[in-house]
Amino acid sequence: MNLDEILVFTGFIIFVLLMLFLDLKVIGRKNHVVKFKEAILWSVFWILIAFTFYFLIRSQGQWIHGIKNMSDLQHTISKYDQPVDIRGLSYADALQAYNKNLSLEYITGYLIEKSLSVDNLFVMIMIFFAFGVQKKYYKRVLFWGILGALVLRFIFIFGSAAIIQQFSWFLYLFGALLVYTGVKMFVERNKKEESINVSKHPVVRFASKYLRVYPRYVGNRFYIRRHDTKFYFTPLFLVLLVIEFSDILFATDSVPAIFSVTQDPFIIFFSNIFAIMGLRSLFFLLLNVINVFHYLKYGLAVLLTFIGVKILLNVWLKSIGFTTAMSLYIVLGILVISIVASVVFPEKKEVN
Repeated sequence: MNLDEILVFTGFIIFVLLMLFLDLKVIGRKNHVVKFKEAILWSVFWILIAFTFYFLIRSQGQWIHGIKNMSDLQHTISKYDQPVDIRGLSYADALQAYNKNLSLEYITGYLIEKSLSVDNLFVMIMIFFAFGVQKKYYKRVLFWGILGALVLRFIFIFGSAAIIQQFSWFLYLFGALLVYTGVKMFVERNKKEESINVSKHPVVRFASKYLRVYPRYVGNRFYIRRHDTKFYFTPLFLVLLVIEFSDILFATDSVPAIFSVTQDPFIIFFSNIFAIMGLRSLFFLLLNVINVFHYLKYGLAVLLTFIGVKILLNVWLKSIGFTTAMSLYIVLGILVISIVASVVFPEKKEVN
């Protein structure tokens, strides 16, 4: 990272931490069950924040990499293999074209991450149900889960970007993985989710073997002290570990998916984090409409397959003029069709 990139990244992390601190210590300092109306308001808030960042990139995207002249701009476009043709343009026009594409990469990545996160939220709901966690403690667990995800995503995204910079063929492995996952999701679209066996979960078994685990919940606490010297982790901490583990598995699909849109690790990280920041409110929203969007599973399967194919055919697609805007329209189209189809053709309830 150069100095400009370090400053932008540091500022972004400070902003995220401040927002999380505000949410935990000021707004959500009391444990409570998040209602439907509150979930909607918070969802709208995080979406507005994400789109505000889109407009910031659209107007000042050059700040991210410290672009100050045409040479810097050409180097950045080449480094991240961006589909921007600035030949014959003035520096001002070239910068405008670059920022426009960068903002489209960001918002497309955000939509992909947001839509794929829905499937992960179903898993989170199953985890809470399986462990018998009270609803008023969901918010606290999800807060620390998001904080952990922030660190894990940073390692995953920038690590993957460094590997791809050195070994471009590595990106094709991502493409093949996404096609496989998309086809598998479509084939298993009607398969009922299996319940989680708490005692046999690998994370629980590992933690029970190497950590002192208290046998019951103690309010919203992750650990307690017993006999003044020994610390014991509560079952709520095990729930947090299982959620972090599920996020690692989820990231193996969602992060490679955004690499189909851009190879700029900063844009991937920004879009990932803003999508993750809104996960808590989306989680509580989903609790209330869990059975409404039943065709979304189809849409996600098609989305993953499209993204994987796009990575595998990247060179050919660029040669025929396939743009970031086209990716955005296709992603939006897939999501809108699956959501509208769910509303127009509601799932038929089984009659006993």
